[in-house]
Amino acid sequence: MKSLSAQYESFVLPFIVMLAVPMALLGALTAQSLRGLENDVYCQIGLVMLVGLSSKNAILIVEFAEQLRHRGMPLMEAAVEAARIRLRPILMTSLAFILGVVPLVVASGAGEHGRHSVGTTVFGGMVVSTILNLFFIPVLYLIIEGWRERRRSPEPAATPAPE
Repeated sequence: MKSLSAQYESFVLPFIVMLAVPMALLGALTAQSLRGLENDVYCQIGLVMLVGLSSKNAILIVEFAEQLRHRGMPLMEAAVEAARIRLRPILMTSLAFILGVVPLVVASGAGEHGRHSVGTTVFGGMVVSTILNLFFIPVLYLIIEGWRERRRSPEPAATPAPE
């Protein structure tokens, strides 16, 4: 959190990135539940992996939106453009990872329970995180940055009523 605060020179923007994590956890635990698997140590390892992986996608969107804002682009356009431009890299890296864990999800043989658990956790978490974060991170960025801009801009002085 501190390193993100230093990177963005803000204590608020890292919260947008960290809000990507609950969506990944929701997907992971839902996938575990649907497959009838328990929340074991393998699931916990997968959850730790998801924290970094889901945050990575959010960092890409927020970082690019911040760069566009520094170039003078309005808030709404910067958020939409950042999501649009980073869509392909996010989908490519996420899809490569998701397809890479499919062998864990369908594993058989000795130790299959552990592989099923970690594979299902990261598979479900990344699928849900990738889909939801492409929409929610730009929206959260708009909401939080809009709120920050309104707080920073001084209120116009009230004009006295005519007598």
